[in-house]
Amino acid sequence: MVVLESEGGDTNHLSTDGDKLETKLPNLLTLEIFRITKDAQQQHGLRHADYQRYRGYCSRRLRRLRKVLKIPQGDRRHYRRRDVTAAHLTAANAENRLLCVPLLQAERAWAHAMQLRQEANTEPRKKFHLVSRLKKAYAHAQTLMQLCESGVCDARTQLEAGAYAAWLGGVLLLELQQWRAAADSLQRAQLVLDKLCAALPDDERHVYKQKVEELKPSLRYCAYNIGDQSAAGDLLAMRGQGLIENLDTLMAQAKESRSGVMHEIEWRGRRVTVRPEKVRLFLIALQDFDKSVQNAQSVEAKIEILENILMDCKDAISALKDEIKNDPKLKTAPETQMPSISYLLSYLMYLRLMRTIERNNLLVQQAEEARKKNTQIDGKKVRPQDLTRLYEIILQNYTELQQLPGFDNDADYQKEIETAMKAYRAFRCYYIAQVLTGLRRFREALAMLERSSNYTSESIANKLDDKELLQKLEMLQKDIESCKFEVHADSVLEDDEEDEEIKYTSSGKPYKDKKPLVDRLDEYREDTQVLTKNPNIYKLPPPMEAIPCKPLFFDLACNFIEFPNLDDKTGAANGKKQGAGITGLVKGFLGWGKTDK
Repeated sequence: MVVLESEGGDTNHLSTDGDKLETKLPNLLTLEIFRITKDAQQQHGLRHADYQRYRGYCSRRLRRLRKVLKIPQGDRRHYRRRDVTAAHLTAANAENRLLCVPLLQAERAWAHAMQLRQEANTEPRKKFHLVSRLKKAYAHAQTLMQLCESGVCDARTQLEAGAYAAWLGGVLLLELQQWRAAADSLQRAQLVLDKLCAALPDDERHVYKQKVEELKPSLRYCAYNIGDQSAAGDLLAMRGQGLIENLDTLMAQAKESRSGVMHEIEWRGRRVTVRPEKVRLFLIALQDFDKSVQNAQSVEAKIEILENILMDCKDAISALKDEIKNDPKLKTAPETQMPSISYLLSYLMYLRLMRTIERNNLLVQQAEEARKKNTQIDGKKVRPQDLTRLYEIILQNYTELQQLPGFDNDADYQKEIETAMKAYRAFRCYYIAQVLTGLRRFREALAMLERSSNYTSESIANKLDDKELLQKLEMLQKDIESCKFEVHADSVLEDDEEDEEIKYTSSGKPYKDKKPLVDRLDEYREDTQVLTKNPNIYKLPPPMEAIPCKPLFFDLACNFIEFPNLDDKTGAANGKKQGAGITGLVKGFLGWGKTDK
């Protein structure tokens, strides 16, 4: 064995056996950046979006690392900045934890920026501090990337450092609203992460795939601001899936900056000025709403998008009510201005109720499909009662629409609402009839079916504007006719089975008569329940019965009546006198009874 030593201190072992060359290369530093940061974030606050807690963890971790690695920044009295350099990485005692110092510095600055973003909702001045923190994080990420590319790290660490720096650069450019540069930076990070996913084994791909999914909303938002109109539907779909927050406000601000400020709306032949900014942004974001719902692939996705829109509409209504309540100018405004604000409030309430009705119709559609396929929703089987309740909620929403302020005397508006209510009353009566059929109340079921048929005929004759609802009514009319025959047949079978012990419900399940044995002694019946531990012989406790009450008399007057003295008639007075004479004689003779005067 011949041992050679190179100038750089590397030792190369040359083996003479078999002309084999064995080279001992220097150990390369490795750092799984995205896995380390993801684990730290999940364990120290970011599972609940607590950026302040994660920022504190980064500071404490940095302090411990600098103490262990012996690169402190001064002593207790003086501060001397000491960064990790390439010299530290090429030293003999170099280790992987040296790369954690610039990584944690970048994470700490980024966490501080995200904390400031949460606080900037109420304090707009903190946005400037937010940008400076993001610049600091990007600078530390650039330092980490330069250290990894100095030749002391393996290829995977270099790729991860480049992707991390590109991601932080994209976040900074997004905040600065430099959309094209931000898109380029984020696409570069996405490309590197995709390559890493393809090269790594399956058990290590999860973190990188999750990071790629996190980049998609930001990329589509950049494309939307650059001018890609097809990105709007994708963004709203992502928002419905919970992948991005505050999207409507951001998109509305972008559209407002491009197409001008939305100052007024027109509804039912009247123009209304829109003053509150929150209301204006909501109305701008609502313009792409119908397209996003149509592009949604499933009923569940449509319901989620509608629920998010309803939350935004509720916030806009609250903002308008607060302005009406708190603005002194509106309180002292003349009567000509107040109706316009009330009209705008009625318009927002109309939008909220109509979107609620649309969401409930989707819930009805989902329940009807599950009932036809005999599947469950949230672990429960769909019953006719559930559909009845949904239609009842829809009718309540239409009742609120009838009572909107300012539309009591609008005949056309009231006629439209009443026509729609008749259509939904037809569906409600139909499902109530199904409930009554299940309870074996066939007469009431037939009456409800007849009423549903009348409502359906009236609604079709009035020619509804909603074509989809009109088609459903035509299908309902056919279902009502078939259901009438079924109910009539069940009622005939019920009459034939009245004398039988076991009867059957509409679902085919038998049920037994619950009369106790004492009430059916004149009937012979082989009842096996009598032989069980809980025989139905007598109902205990017995039912309460009404009985006549015995009156009670209390003689209270005798305490206040003076009765006459009847001693002279009974002879009791003569006995008293005789007794008194004999006693006096004895007392006088013996000297008893004398008193000294």
